[in-house]
Amino acid sequence: GAPVIDDTLLEAEDKMDKAVTFAQEEFAAIRTGRPNPAMFSKLTVDYYGTPTPIQQLASFASPEAMMMIITPYDKSVINDIERAIRDSDLGVNPATDGMIVRVVMPQLTEERRREYIKTAKTKAEEARVAIRNIRRHTNQVLDKMAKDGDVGEDDVKRAEKHLDDATQQHVTRIDDLLNDENMGEEIPKEAYLK
Repeated sequence: GAPVIDDTLLEAEDKMDKAVTFAQEEFAAIRTGRPNPAMFSKLTVDYYGTPTPIQQLASFASPEAMMMIITPYDKSVINDIERAIRDSDLGVNPATDGMIVRVVMPQLTEERRREYIKTAKTKAEEARVAIRNIRRHTNQVLDKMAKDGDVGEDDVKRAEKHLDDATQQHVTRIDDLLNDENMGEEIPKEAYLK
């Protein structure tokens, strides 16, 4: 195909990849009932005047199923980290002894778990829509190239087929992410079905 088509397709796939990565991060931040460092990925504290993700300021360990131990590299920010977690929407009650922050996860109620699934489904749908929008926009670009006579019809047809395949692959990756262990094995598979 024409280089200009290849560039257009590469750019589209790159954007689709980003949509998948973003969804992956969103899913990881949704409580799955098992503490994982990604839950804290959206939290920042002011570190010498710069809002800094707490993931960059501390190490995380989960010595038992419902507990996360956060050890700041610089103890001067420990109270800020505790406050950030307390004020977040994670619904947890952190405690610090000046050296570490201990976060005990509440047992997930059925209701909260359903909320998490609902949130995850919403994020998945947003990602699918983003991917389809990329396809639509790229198709418009390809059509314009064909109309302007910059590239041959056959090349555009081939490119559009390639684009459809890429779209399908990326949407499938979103669906797999929604269903995989990322969402915690406590959630029964049928809970995902509409």
